[in-house]
Amino acid sequence: MIRPVKLSDANQIAAIYNHYVAQTVITFEEDLVSAEGYCERIQSVLDAGMPWLVSETADEVLGYAYAGPWRKRAAYRFTVESAVYVSHQQINRGTGSALYAALLDELTELGMHCVLGSIALPNDASVRLHERFGFEKVAHHREVGRKFDQWIDVGFWQLQLPREAKP
Repeated sequence: MIRPVKLSDANQIAAIYNHYVAQTVITFEEDLVSAEGYCERIQSVLDAGMPWLVSETADEVLGYAYAGPWRKRAAYRFTVESAVYVSHQQINRGTGSALYAALLDELTELGMHCVLGSIALPNDASVRLHERFGFEKVAHHREVGRKFDQWIDVGFWQLQLPREAKP
């Protein structure tokens, strides 16, 4: 089941995310994020009028997806940056795809025009996920992050949503 996030999901969301913080270069954060920290992040996204969704079964959060404003200036108001994270035990089980499909539907309903996904490279699974939904690579920044004593590239994938943005 995919549903809107609740603040009470923060503990499980933090557990999913913190695996990637501690074990991978998928996120450039280096410090674990508390459930309280995630409550603040969730509330910030919701306060911006943006969607945050979770996939759950039997009260267990399997993954989450959200979008937030890409930049603060008014002209960027129809462009968002998306994020999808699934429990490392849920990789390649369709959870990420289901979440992304639902997120893109919500963004379309909100009148968003452009979705950007940033991907630490290499990350073949995330590239496949984005391209499955029609995202196209539009930028590649070399060695812009450093984690675990290695330089990491970041690519940007972009999707124009099917509707025109609401004026």
